[in-house]
Amino acid sequence: MGDQLLIRLCSPTFAGLKTGNLFSVDIKDREKFNAEVREFNRRFACKGIRMIPVKYSKKHVLIYVYRPKMLKRDFANEEVCRVLKEKGYSYSNADRCVAQLVKHLEQDSDFPHEIGLFLGYPVDDVLGFMRSSREGVKYTGVWKVYSNKDAALETFDRYKRCTEIYKKAHNNGVSLDELTVVC
Repeated sequence: MGDQLLIRLCSPTFAGLKTGNLFSVDIKDREKFNAEVREFNRRFACKGIRMIPVKYSKKHVLIYVYRPKMLKRDFANEEVCRVLKEKGYSYSNADRCVAQLVKHLEQDSDFPHEIGLFLGYPVDDVLGFMRSSREGVKYTGVWKVYSNKDAALETFDRYKRCTEIYKKAHNNGVSLDELTVVC
């Protein structure tokens, strides 16, 4: 998994604009992949970023790249806590919630739609999606928008610009380590 892929998929998180990203990659050698994850975490711990493989399949792995401090801040929201509590999470501890999310992904037959809360999506949009993935959608971008379309469009544009800036800088020789901000 190279830096170009991470820049394409996670620039807003590396820039400190977004709590986290979730993406899937193909793997051939699980031990080699796990070594890459350990190296990533060693490399970016000082920047406040963590990578966790949250679900393995035979040839793929679902990866969560996030900023634990931002997740903790997001989980301080009362409405977020209420949703997490209803879904059976230990909402007072963000690290424990991540561990519980991994269990939900492994054990539940349904995909845990509260995952949007782990990615920094607005709680109203996560709740809208949980109610109905089709009804009431005002716009579809990085996530499905059910509440404040204008704010979401601004956020989507910020994420897109960030990714373009990171891609260009990396193509001009700036390393991902240099591009990653400390939050």
